[in-house]
Amino acid sequence: MLLRITFAGAVAYGLYRYATRERPHQGQAAFASGETDGPNFAKIRHAGPEAMRGDPPEWDKIDQASDESFPASNPPSTY
Repeated sequence: MLLRITFAGAVAYGLYRYATRERPHQGQAAFASGETDGPNFAKIRHAGPEAMRGDPPEWDKIDQASDESFPASNPPSTY
């Protein structure tokens, strides 16, 4: 009886791990799906939260200006 319960628990745990596994993301970590495909050989992400892999909790015009200026050496003029 104990062997059956142990086996059932192991099967249930295996099914749980299979259902909740992380699927690998193709491309760079900061890029949304499709951002690094095609002629984007330099691997530069477009500005804005829609080009990010994860959604930021909040996004304002200063965040947008900073994201648009990267990787420039000068800060945006909206500060």
